[in-house]
Amino acid sequence: MSNFSGKTALVTGAGSGIGEAVALRLAEQGAAVVVSDINKDAADKVVQKIKNSDGKAAAFAADTSDPKQMEAAVDFACTEFGALDLAFNNAGILGATVPTGELSIEDWQRVININLSGVFYGLRYEIPAMLKNGGGAIVNTASILGLVGTPDLAGYVAAKHGVSGLTKTAALEYSDKGIRINSVHPGYIDTPLLNELDRETYNALKALHPIGRLGQAEEVAKVVTFLLSDDASFVTGSQYTVDGAYTAR
Repeated sequence: MSNFSGKTALVTGAGSGIGEAVALRLAEQGAAVVVSDINKDAADKVVQKIKNSDGKAAAFAADTSDPKQMEAAVDFACTEFGALDLAFNNAGILGATVPTGELSIEDWQRVININLSGVFYGLRYEIPAMLKNGGGAIVNTASILGLVGTPDLAGYVAAKHGVSGLTKTAALEYSDKGIRINSVHPGYIDTPLLNELDRETYNALKALHPIGRLGQAEEVAKVVTFLLSDDASFVTGSQYTVDGAYTAR
């Protein structure tokens, strides 16, 4: 197990799902975690879980589509815990599921603003903070749909492909300056939201994965914390799929 003692991490979209799983795992391994989410109540609950296990954490409400709020989140991490060493830019939304020719301009812009611009805003403020501290590690959440296409999700697919390219570019720029930057590409993850689907739709999603099931948030969290750890010291600019062979077809 990795040791993040003395490290400070910022996790966006940390109020539930993969973000929550990563925040809990980082705290369990010694990091002080800023649990950032647009839903402050959800962030507070995750912080309480961490503190109940004698971990260090603080909640911060931020909308990643607003650059000033992302700047404030980074400033909060540095003020609250002294520095910023690790970041997981994870917040995202799915958006409307309609063909490209029917997608509203408003929905396109909303998905791009959160899923792509939000990651850029994170990098824009996390990188200078880490450079002041001598380096760090960043993981961005892309998706299997940042590698391949799928019908009826133009905004999401475009944004996640953008995250893939943004990650590689930033990794090239900062790999010799002590900052490693990678992307993680989960398949469909079994969350409470998916449990609300009818069985036919749920089973159809399962069938897309040759492994025969959906992923668990904790399975993605293990890969993310590896990428943030010193065990991945020669890993940067990489795309890690956690997808049950979805993209291997």
